[in-house]
Order: sequence, then structure tokens, then C-alpha cells
Amino acid sequence: MAGIMDSIRNLFGGRSASGPPQAANEPDSYKDCLIYAEPMAEGGQWRLAGRIVKGEGEAAREHKFIRADIFSSRDDVEAATYRKARQIIDEQGDALFR
Repeated sequence: MAGIMDSIRNLFGGRSASGPPQAANEPDSYKDCLIYAEPMAEGGQWRLAGRIVKGEGEAAREHKFIRADIFSSRDDVEAATYRKARQIIDEQGDALFR
């Protein structure tokens, strides 16, 4: 039963049984946004996940994303996270934060 509950939590963005996402050391800056790579450890591999933040303090707006992409290397997943976040920013612009 616990396995089913973990699967449901993962499906809807809940914390995985492998633990919380781990943030990269430094965010990447792109078009007035900060991109944080937060890959999720999953069965010895890494799932692409991150945050895009625009603004500071109380005016900060945030968008979290998790993708199906799985990588064997943490460095590879972080690089892919930054690429995906830049693509999201280019495609959606400020509508991303509405």
C-alpha cells in the first residue's frame, strides 16, 4: 500500500520516497529570472526538476517544474534543467507567473 501512495504522491508533485529535491550550488540567471536546478534522486538516477524565480522579496514570483526526463548523471540533469527552464521562459514569458 505504501508503494501505491508514493506513486500517487509522485504523480501529483508530492515528495518522493527518495527524499526532497536537492538544489544546485548556484542559480543561473536568464532574462531577469533566476533558474534553480533541483533534480530529484530516483532509483539511482536523477529526474529533471527546477524552479524559475522572477523578482525579489515579497514581489518574487516562482514557477516550479518537474519533467519526465531521467538522467544518470547529476551534472547532465542540471545542464538539461537550465536548458529547459530557458525554453520555458522564452515560450511563456511573464504568463509563466500568472
